[in-house]
Amino acid sequence: MQRNFFKLSTLAALALGLLAVAPLHAAEQQGVTKTEIVVGTIQDLSGPLAGYGKQSRNGMQLRIDELNEQGGVHGRQIKLLVEDSGYDPKRAVLAAQKLVNQDKIFIMAGHLGTAQNNAAMPIQFEKKVVNFMPLTAAREMYEAPNELKYALLSSYYDQMRLTLPQMVADRSAKKVCIIYQDDEFGLEVLRGSEAGLKTINMELTEKTSFKRGSTDFSSQVAKMKSASCELVVLGTIIRETIGTVAEARKTGFNPVFFASVAAYTDLIHKLGGKAMDGIYATMVVQNPYTDEASQPIRFWANKYKTKFNEDPTVFSAYGYIMIDIMIQAAQKAGTQLTTDSFVKAMNTLTVQPDFFGTPKLTFTNTKRLGSEFSRLSQIQDGKWKPVANGK
Repeated sequence: MQRNFFKLSTLAALALGLLAVAPLHAAEQQGVTKTEIVVGTIQDLSGPLAGYGKQSRNGMQLRIDELNEQGGVHGRQIKLLVEDSGYDPKRAVLAAQKLVNQDKIFIMAGHLGTAQNNAAMPIQFEKKVVNFMPLTAAREMYEAPNELKYALLSSYYDQMRLTLPQMVADRSAKKVCIIYQDDEFGLEVLRGSEAGLKTINMELTEKTSFKRGSTDFSSQVAKMKSASCELVVLGTIIRETIGTVAEARKTGFNPVFFASVAAYTDLIHKLGGKAMDGIYATMVVQNPYTDEASQPIRFWANKYKTKFNEDPTVFSAYGYIMIDIMIQAAQKAGTQLTTDSFVKAMNTLTVQPDFFGTPKLTFTNTKRLGSEFSRLSQIQDGKWKPVANGK
């Protein structure tokens, strides 16, 4: 009798323990409630890439507003929290700590910058926060497969490795040089260029770098001019691209300039003017001009302009696309949204091509980059024009 009572008491205690633990376990998923999904993003809103950061944030917000007006994801509204890194890795760490530990976001989406992502990811991963579609084409964003990494853009490395040899052949270039930002981003462009040239038994004739934040590129341009460079790879972003090309034009030095997707933005020709005509760059998503020939792109661009009172850029499209993909995965994950269910949904997700030119994207347990596809574009008469399909 005493033994049976003990058994019953033990079972009752276990049952009560399970009842006590169940609600706690259900509430464990950070950033998800019955009515809300909290998404965080770190952008440059005050530094050298503030143009990119603002546009990306707006694109994200546009898609979120559309979704919330339609009822959200399984009844949950998406809330976007934005922090400013100023394009400084140290500030990115502080921003990540705030978003992850204080604001308790569910996911980090569209974080801008290679060095900034590399600095912030350990903080996120410690709390099992996915690093989703960062705005950098560095290989670290998807290589060494990690269940919490997903990337949208083919890498700087592969874009240079695959496209540069064709550029050299098309231009019959004998002397290929590079100017690059001396950080993780610039080094990826350099390494990809070297790997691409190796496939055609060539080496860089000259290479020169600059520190992040530099504004004077006269010595670098003089060095390339002195080497009689015929094709110059640009491991540059906005003002560095404009500064380098403008300085070269001023001195009568006019090689073929070829940049990575980091320089594919309408800010180049808007800020740099006529001197920027002729620059080439790799691209994945097409810049959405308000007078674009494609009706869907034109409609979207004008919708964006109506909401934010400014023209969109390709970074606006990036922000919109990445949130749309996140929404697709969250919907597929079902009503019980957790990091695990989101990852499971992403790993079987196929995203169809869209009107921006984004290719078909597929993800698996070991494939965290949706597509390696990129195209080539050139500034012609003050606008980026696709000139060739990529690899």
